[in-house]
Amino acid sequence: MDIRPLTDSYAVSPQIAPEDVAAIAEAGYATVVCNRPDGEIPPELRAEEIRKAVEAAGLRFVLNPVIGGAITMENVQAQGAAMQDSDGPVLAYCASGNRSSIVWALSQAGKRPTDELVAVPARYGYALEPFRVTIDQLAQH
Repeated sequence: MDIRPLTDSYAVSPQIAPEDVAAIAEAGYATVVCNRPDGEIPPELRAEEIRKAVEAAGLRFVLNPVIGGAITMENVQAQGAAMQDSDGPVLAYCASGNRSSIVWALSQAGKRPTDELVAVPARYGYALEPFRVTIDQLAQH
């Protein structure tokens, strides 16, 4: 598990496993968001298996599957709601952490400067520059 904090209250990670949940709870995360569709992963890492471990640890689990190249406004809104409704820091995961970074940045459009929304994920190798125009457009609404 490789937790990559984007802010004090939001971090991303590549795919997690049920055995990672204790460390996630110990690190102080209150909510775990799954941004990975079940069709991409083996049964033991599917959302329901992660949900069981997360809820058994007393954390909140949110399922918001994001399909690469087909991110929807529903995905963006669900990510924003998961963060807003959390009682503490949020850890979101997908295959690499990239999709979790993209929906974070899009959900924060207008709340944080676009340069920050692109630059912070870039520290971890996530290329959000192609989303700059979309972030700017969302910030106008």
